[in-house]
Amino acid sequence: MPRTVDYYFAPMSPWTHLGHARLRAICERHGASIAVKPVDFARVFPASGGVPLAQRPPQRRAYRIHELVRWRDLLGIPIQLAPKHFPVSGDPGALLIVAAEALGARAQLDVSGGLLRACWEEDRDIADDATLAAVATAAGLDGAALLATSKTAPVRARYDALTQEAIDRQVFGAPTYVIDDEPFWGQDRLDFVERKLAA
Repeated sequence: MPRTVDYYFAPMSPWTHLGHARLRAICERHGASIAVKPVDFARVFPASGGVPLAQRPPQRRAYRIHELVRWRDLLGIPIQLAPKHFPVSGDPGALLIVAAEALGARAQLDVSGGLLRACWEEDRDIADDATLAAVATAAGLDGAALLATSKTAPVRARYDALTQEAIDRQVFGAPTYVIDDEPFWGQDRLDFVERKLAA
């Protein structure tokens, strides 16, 4: 029976970026679908004991850079360690992804990948309307229309509902992949995601 991976993430997370294409490839290999669920980690962190990057101790912030370098080099992804437009609010990008839900998971995944690349490889501001519209257009969508939809009350309500769902399911970090109610936190758990799908 085909499985679904519930994919909780934030569009400005470098760890989400490092795992995004790999998750898609793994799910394609195993015939699994992906339920795309961008969430507001500004709400998740207080509910789960998490701390935003700027509030973490310097030794934890320093170690994060070491890990980004290791994974960048291992995966061959040209990630920027200190992009010009980070941190920014993840809400505009997340709302754009939610707005694409009516177009299907592939459209959502394409938009998500475009936003992640824009932030972490191209030094673009993914909280900027022009960038958001351009990313959606590059994904083959009507960028202006999708941007307008992303600003509507139903899209905001759906984003809020996904965030509450993540909190209720005890998600605490991005990305988190959930299969059959079993969570896998972090792109470095994708090998376990693949084993789960292969079982």
